[in-house]
Amino acid sequence: MVSQKVKILNPSGLHLKTATVLSNSILKYDALVQFQYEKNNVKGTVNLKSLLSIVAAGVRQGQEIEITCEGKDEKEALRAAVQAVESGLGENLKK
Repeated sequence: MVSQKVKILNPSGLHLKTATVLSNSILKYDALVQFQYEKNNVKGTVNLKSLLSIVAAGVRQGQEIEITCEGKDEKEALRAAVQAVESGLGENLKK
C-alpha cells in the first residue's frame, strides 16, 4: 500500500466536475484507490472510483486529503491521482 497527502487547491473544492477529473485519472489502474478526509471532527474514507462518494464528502478548498492505493498498479494510480489534484482537476488555478 502507498499513500500521499495532498491539499485541494480548487476554490470550489471537490464538486461534480473536479470529482469526474479525479475519478477518471485512476479508472484504468488495477488498484483500490481511496482518500481519507476529516470534516467537523469526523473522519471518512471515499472510493475514488465513485463520483457520488467523492462529491458527498464535501471536501473544500484548503482541506488536506490522504490518497491511498493498494493493488497491482498502486504506485501508478497514486502518481496519477496526486498529479490530477496538483494540476487543478481540470480547472484553471490562479497562482
